[in-house]
Amino acid sequence: MKCILLCGGYATRLFPLTENFPKALLEIEKGKPLLDYILEEVNTIDEIDEIYVVSNNRYYSHFEKWANSKDNVKPIIAINDHTNNNEDRLGAIGDINFTIDNRKIDDDLLIIAGDNLFDYQLKDVINYYNQVKTPIVTCKQIENKELLKSFGVVKLDNQNRIVDFWEKPSNPESDIAAYATYLYPEKTLFYIKKYLEEGNKPDNSGSLLEYLHKKTPVHAYVFEGNCYDVGTIDSLNEVRKLYNED
Repeated sequence: MKCILLCGGYATRLFPLTENFPKALLEIEKGKPLLDYILEEVNTIDEIDEIYVVSNNRYYSHFEKWANSKDNVKPIIAINDHTNNNEDRLGAIGDINFTIDNRKIDDDLLIIAGDNLFDYQLKDVINYYNQVKTPIVTCKQIENKELLKSFGVVKLDNQNRIVDFWEKPSNPESDIAAYATYLYPEKTLFYIKKYLEEGNKPDNSGSLLEYLHKKTPVHAYVFEGNCYDVGTIDSLNEVRKLYNED
C-alpha cells in the first residue's frame, strides 16, 4: 500500500501566513507542524511502504526539506506537480493522478488531505477497509445542518455503502459528512484517470466520490472523534488552542 498526502493547494484563505509557506507545515504545537500529526498515524500502518507528499512548485522545497529531515522507517518522497499559482493548479484529483503517473503506482492507495488534523486512529480505518475491500471514505455524523452545508454529504444504506452524494448541499438530506481521507484498491485506480479524461472538475477530491459511487461500491468508515479542516486563520487558531491546552 502507498500513501499520498495532498499538499498542492495554495491556501489563499490563510494569507499572509501561507504566501510563501505551506499550511501543512504550519506549527500546531511548538516545533510540531500539522503534517507531523498525520505522519505519526500513517506510520502505524504496517501495509504502507512508501509515502508521497505532493506539492506545488512554490512550496516544494519546504516539503523536500521536511521529508529529508525525518528519520522515518517508511520512505517519504516529495513530489513537485510543477504548478506555480492558484490559477494553474492541478487540483486535488489532478495531483492524485499526477502522483500515480509520476511514481507508477500499481498498489492500494491511502490518500489524506494535508490540512486535515484528526484524532481517530488510521489503524481502525485500515481494518475496516480490509473487511470491505472497496473504495472507502472517512465520514462523521454531524447534526448541525448549517455546518453540513460546507461538506460533501453522503447517504448510506444499512451496510454503510454510499447510495448518494451531494457536494455542499443547500438543504442536506443526510447528516453524514465526508472527510478527505480515502482508500482505493489498486483495481479501482483507473477510475481516477477516467474521471479526468471525461472532463470532470479536478479540484475537489469529494467530487470523485460523487462519480465513483455510481460506478462501483464505495463504503463509508464512520468515525468517532474529531477531524479539523485547517483552512482559515480561525480554524488554525482553534486547533492551536485545543492542542496546547494542558
